[in-house]
Amino acid sequence: MSDLSTLLPPFMMRVAGAGDLSNLTRLSGGANMESWAFDWGGGAYVLRRAPSAEYMEGRPYGHPVEAALVRAAHAGGVKAPEVIGVLSDSDGMGTGYVMRRVIAEVSPAKILASPPPSLVADLGRELALIHALPRAAIPAEIPVMDTAAALAELKARFLSYGGDRPAIALAVKWCEDHLPEPADPVLVHGDYRMGNVMVDADGLAAVLDWELAHLGDAHEDLAFGCMTVWRFGMLDKPAFGVGSLDDYFAAYEAAGGRPVDRDRFKYWLVYRTLWWALGCLQMGQAWRSGADTTVERVVVGRRTAEQELDIIRLLEDGAPAAERAAPLPPSPAAAGAPVGEPTTQEMVQAVRDWLGEAIKPQAEGHGKFQVAVAMNALGIVMRDLGAGIRAEDKALAGDILAGRVTLAKPGLLARLRRAALDKCAVDSPKYAALAAARAAWNG
Repeated sequence: MSDLSTLLPPFMMRVAGAGDLSNLTRLSGGANMESWAFDWGGGAYVLRRAPSAEYMEGRPYGHPVEAALVRAAHAGGVKAPEVIGVLSDSDGMGTGYVMRRVIAEVSPAKILASPPPSLVADLGRELALIHALPRAAIPAEIPVMDTAAALAELKARFLSYGGDRPAIALAVKWCEDHLPEPADPVLVHGDYRMGNVMVDADGLAAVLDWELAHLGDAHEDLAFGCMTVWRFGMLDKPAFGVGSLDDYFAAYEAAGGRPVDRDRFKYWLVYRTLWWALGCLQMGQAWRSGADTTVERVVVGRRTAEQELDIIRLLEDGAPAAERAAPLPPSPAAAGAPVGEPTTQEMVQAVRDWLGEAIKPQAEGHGKFQVAVAMNALGIVMRDLGAGIRAEDKALAGDILAGRVTLAKPGLLARLRRAALDKCAVDSPKYAALAAARAAWNG
């Protein structure tokens, strides 16, 4: 923070005029980028920047292009933030840009606890506006997504990560077998979901985080926010955890969006669930490489189990009725009560308890968030040590990818269900879909 305290004032003087820097605070969360809130000259602002130069490697475009796109969306009537300046190398703060701060709620839990009545309609309308932005207004560096090529890249990444997770292999094969015909490309936000929208009493107030934007199939955006993981426990409300798909699609079409194809929507629901499963695994790779050594990276890396559970729930209707009704095999037997010297599991629990009792109450801001993440990581370790559950099976994953094994194979669906339940219980025991799957599968 000390560097920003020194380096931000000259930048703000140049882009916003005279003022004084105050209330510089690191905002919690942000899986990919740092966000810093601050005040300057009577206005509220947010600095968005990369945590490291290495973290931007391999991205199709950098922050200057992203900032230009956000400016184009704002000028086109989309509720995008107002960008006031883009960092340059001479500013010494890395790569990023500064926006006027929107004062509204961003926490999915708080929004979904009492969403404004217009929110589903707002989400559909805003997405239609994004998709209607003219090609001429979009920076030339924004890439066009070729769905077949993108799927092949996901498959290659899966294989590079070991190619040994059967549920992920199932999603890859299903997407290959159900690849849709190319669609007329529109601007796709790429991360349109709860957590990246801000809401106030009047409805949708801002659309954030444009770093994944590209040109592609509108149904990709339509589906992403409807993934189970982004509904934050509101499983009975398939549109963003807020309402029904019928109302969401109707609002999108009424605002000028193209007619929604339900089959194409399902394809993208499966594709983006697969994408995020691999994205979670990639977080672990980022930690291993040293590009981002925060504890949050390794914790998110273990959220792959959530997506594997969701993949099976999305695709199980492709199994014969007898397989869908088959009982689950038992979970591995749990170890007995420990005796003698403290076990590794008990030592981890002692450290976790100490963090919660002695450290977390004294922490503030982003530091408090980091302590919570560290406690979550230790909780995963404790459960893993006690259960000994693994998700890897390279031979089975290879058979699924090659089409040698399908959900018609007797016992396969039951085996995949059991593995998904047990792994998610270790890595994400509070994931809402886990309880729903247990009830549905008698697990």
